[in-house]
Amino acid sequence: MHKFLFLLIIHATSFRGFCEGFTLTMGLLKVGVPMPWDKSKKHNHYIRQAGVRQFISTYNRVKDLKGDELLWGDETEYGIFHIDPENKKIRLSLRAKEIMDELNRKEETHDHRVEGCTWVPEYGAWMVEATPRRPYSGYTTDLLRVERNMRLRRKRMLTVLNDDEIAPTVAVFPLLGALGDDGTVPKTSVGGPVTMSEYIGDGIINPHPRFATLSANIRQRRGEKVNIRVPLFRDIHTPEFKDLPIISSVDGCCGSDSQQLWRYGKGDESREKYGNDMLVVGCSKTGRDEALNDNGEPVTLQKWLVDVQCEGCKGLFYRIEPDVIVPDADWPRNGEIVVGSEVSNIPGWIRLQNGYYLPMRSDDGEIPFLRKVSTRAELSTFETLSLGSSTPLFRDSNSDGVKLATLLGVGTPFRVEAPDTSTAVLEGASSSTEEAPENVRAAIHMDAMAFGMGCCCLQITFQAKDLDESRYIYDQLAILAPIMMALTASTPLVRGRIADTDCRWGIITESVDCRSLAERGRPDPDAPQTDFAGKGERRIYKSRYDSISTYIYQDTSKLTDDGHSNRVLNMYNDIPVPIDEDSFKALRKAGIDPALSQHIAHLFIRDPLVVFEGAVEEVDDDQQTEHFESIQSTNWQSVRWKPPPPRNSPNDPHIGWRTEFRSMEMQLTDFENAAFTVFIVLCTRVILTFDLNLYIPLSRVDANMQRAHSRNAAAKGKFFFRRHMAPLEKGDDGFGVKYSSMFSRAANGQDTPSGSKHDEDDDDDGDGVSRQRRNAPFAPGSNEENAYEEMTMAEIMTGKGDYFPGLIPLVFAYLDYINCDQTTLARVTEYLDFIQKRATGELITPATWMRNFVRTHPAYKQDSVVSDEIAYDLMQACQEIGQGTRHVPEMMGEVHIKPITTAGAYDVKLESKRVKNESIVELLQRYSNRQSFATSHGESS
Repeated sequence: MHKFLFLLIIHATSFRGFCEGFTLTMGLLKVGVPMPWDKSKKHNHYIRQAGVRQFISTYNRVKDLKGDELLWGDETEYGIFHIDPENKKIRLSLRAKEIMDELNRKEETHDHRVEGCTWVPEYGAWMVEATPRRPYSGYTTDLLRVERNMRLRRKRMLTVLNDDEIAPTVAVFPLLGALGDDGTVPKTSVGGPVTMSEYIGDGIINPHPRFATLSANIRQRRGEKVNIRVPLFRDIHTPEFKDLPIISSVDGCCGSDSQQLWRYGKGDESREKYGNDMLVVGCSKTGRDEALNDNGEPVTLQKWLVDVQCEGCKGLFYRIEPDVIVPDADWPRNGEIVVGSEVSNIPGWIRLQNGYYLPMRSDDGEIPFLRKVSTRAELSTFETLSLGSSTPLFRDSNSDGVKLATLLGVGTPFRVEAPDTSTAVLEGASSSTEEAPENVRAAIHMDAMAFGMGCCCLQITFQAKDLDESRYIYDQLAILAPIMMALTASTPLVRGRIADTDCRWGIITESVDCRSLAERGRPDPDAPQTDFAGKGERRIYKSRYDSISTYIYQDTSKLTDDGHSNRVLNMYNDIPVPIDEDSFKALRKAGIDPALSQHIAHLFIRDPLVVFEGAVEEVDDDQQTEHFESIQSTNWQSVRWKPPPPRNSPNDPHIGWRTEFRSMEMQLTDFENAAFTVFIVLCTRVILTFDLNLYIPLSRVDANMQRAHSRNAAAKGKFFFRRHMAPLEKGDDGFGVKYSSMFSRAANGQDTPSGSKHDEDDDDDGDGVSRQRRNAPFAPGSNEENAYEEMTMAEIMTGKGDYFPGLIPLVFAYLDYINCDQTTLARVTEYLDFIQKRATGELITPATWMRNFVRTHPAYKQDSVVSDEIAYDLMQACQEIGQGTRHVPEMMGEVHIKPITTAGAYDVKLESKRVKNESIVELLQRYSNRQSFATSHGESS
């Protein structure tokens, strides 16, 4: 599942034009003896330090790599299931390793073919992952390879299945954990020392020792079994709801004008209050539900108003660390808002989300520098201000500078009170602390890693041309992650029940949540734990499987003339990013910029989960990256940024900087999986070629992740998205009143005026990076708080007004711009038309289709239960849909899948090996018995 135990690395070999070969290796799925947790945790501190050293060594070795070509690949995952047609039962078939070994053996005998597959193990003993044997290149013709290769994988999978086995591309087995000891073939007993689960047995885990070790160590580090609770779908006779209030709306407790929110990963308080069988949900229409987590804590960080109260003072210098000034960096001015958190072990300082520090007061404590304001406060970024003197403590204003009162202006949205104890609040904002009634819902409870890592997904990895591009694409794809997850939703059934959610992500999040009680913000009798990162006491707001917590793009070589890059990066990184301070200092000391240092230091708040005997201090930090990858590869975020791996010999292939897109759900057909894969690839080209800027605050990205789980979010939900993907004009208020972008001019039939600022933006730095991208995410002179809004999926994909063109029209514009060949264009047009119909609700998601299938099945009792018979029929239907023998127009529209059989899965060799006489006689007898032979050689003459 999701490469969590092995690092799949694309090795590009024999570069000849655009046709590069590659192999996939399991860099972390090594042969060895894993240490038990009580022994391995004693090495945690050393491994974290060594991992940072290894990253620094790698970074210095490859940071200047440039000019790599686009190479990319996808990963699809298969579950193997045993069917019993007579009794209408379906079970997990634990033959994955046997099947994988046979598939790879066949691949070795067919490596003469240009197109091939690579098969690798997954977490479950019933799961296999497949990738193309060689990467796709940066040419349009390779867009057509994707579906061909996916169909080839399905063909080849069919050749190794028994007659009583199927392998549909579903996200999850709907009866996992619902069948007791009768859930697998061969049978396995529930429980065991690894998972200690009430629902599944250790026998369903892949037999490689690393998988079981990871499962056990997550449980032991957490101090208890993982706790997964998913909202249960409420039907007419669902027994769990009999004692809960009746809801008249079919849309659930939030009504038709709002999405129900599952606060995955944040449910400890509701668990303490209601137990494992209930949970509290939120609604997207109330600000509270997306501003506070389940413990009533703010999801966003504290905001601070810069207010240096001394004569002529204008702002503050950043500090690289407390008391170490950065005189040449961008700096915040009086009247601006910065986002950060107080440093618990350094009183009087805050750490900002761009990685810098600011003092709250002067050294003598007499002059306040910063004041807390409401987390809802918004204040415009002011136009370019002339720099004052180089006073080492703070900036002062010159004769034409602007005082704080002028900056705040008439009708300022703040009421600033006493600096010592008060918090500035929005005028007119309610000060009431009264809590809204909790929405308590029945939950589907699960308790083991297998429920999450047993899910299947669709992932894509891209090689960027250089370090800078890989970081920019990382940020942009992070914003698309929840959008594409909602659009590909396919997980409505878990543990034999209908869920009131559509996606798998939150299940995996909670299935690998190894945070201690203190790290989850709960009272912890075991704290401190000296072997843990942060002694197990540092507050960590997310599981190690979740959406990203910090943007990483920061053009350090060319800031804008007025140096706004850091300030806006700080604005968008508005959620808590706990870091390992020692790692951060080491990275900054090594010359790595604050944004990237923060990202790596954030990864290293986690402990390594699997440590092998003889592979701790024995690892060479200058030549290997094993310790870095042991942390990096178990931070399962929505996007993963991947440095080039080391080359251990001159013959090793060159691999560049890569970005992995990880949020999409598995689809039932190769057409769907190919359509979404190609769409994401084209989106990356559109973003780079048209210099688009998708930045929104990460708090809104997290809100989108919650919304994406909601039932039928693709058709009925709304998501935060950037209104202006082209740069705003100076002086624009962010609402488009003065805005005139290339999109709006095109929509209104206007030409770009010659000599305008847009011509200036075409300037690049010699590496093809325009001024516009170097300035991203900053839109000069704009109020970035107003640069995004709520949009429907249809609006995001097809456009809104004259200011937002939509992603699909932009992809078509790009294809036109590059003069895409007609054969490729025809198929890509089918993909884009299909995606558009799903976005507009004309076609339903797999999640909606599956829920409807269950609810309309003759055996369904309107009790939210998926019975044996229903699951059997559903999975058979999924297999038929994937093979093209069943058409579902409400999900596929006019797209008909060409039937897939084993024919043509492999080449047939013209054999010349001598055959025994008995075999020859048998073959001749079989041939002579054919009707065509008898007719043409006897009866007809």
